[in-house]
Amino acid sequence: MRYAKLGRSNVSVSTICLGTMHFGPYASEQEAHRILDRALDLGINFIDTANVYGGSGDRGRSEAMIGSWFAARPGARERVVLATKVYNPMIDESTPNDERGISAYKVRRHLADSLRRLQTDHIDLYQVHHIDRRVTPEEFWGTFERHVQAGDLLYVGSSNFPGWGLAKYQMQAWHRGFIGLVSEQTQYNLLNRVPELEVLPAALDLGNGVL
Repeated sequence: MRYAKLGRSNVSVSTICLGTMHFGPYASEQEAHRILDRALDLGINFIDTANVYGGSGDRGRSEAMIGSWFAARPGARERVVLATKVYNPMIDESTPNDERGISAYKVRRHLADSLRRLQTDHIDLYQVHHIDRRVTPEEFWGTFERHVQAGDLLYVGSSNFPGWGLAKYQMQAWHRGFIGLVSEQTQYNLLNRVPELEVLPAALDLGNGVL
């Protein structure tokens, strides 16, 4: 297995990241544990999930499966760089403060719930699942800075951000003296090469890793 630094951070991750979006709707807990076992045995130390993964009506199931795997495999947590996400509502009929977006109020609750499901005391890479055009930089970065200082998370990443969003949020973070975003997770494949226009050049220039 090959390893690389995660963007501007100094943490090493396997160049293959195990995505777990189908844990729950397609893979049972037993199957998920077998996949995780095999990945770790092959040297994959980078696991990605999201708080909403698990299927309609069972959001959080993917995180819970990973958490039960950590509990069943002692020592695995300290061998893994664990990534999850926040932004979307966790219930079908969300309350006003659980709607799509980022706020200090929402992140506090959603992060606590993710930590409980994952059966861990910290998230290595906490990714903002989509860009929020309403949140102020003071609230956005103040929120994540506090959780980094508290030890609940180590690094902040983005997901599905446009190139201008990467530049905007990174400049805001640097202005505050914070490391900012270390990575961007984007949909990039032979059928979707749009990231080549703005997202990948922005990530390269800013030093963001790309998942």
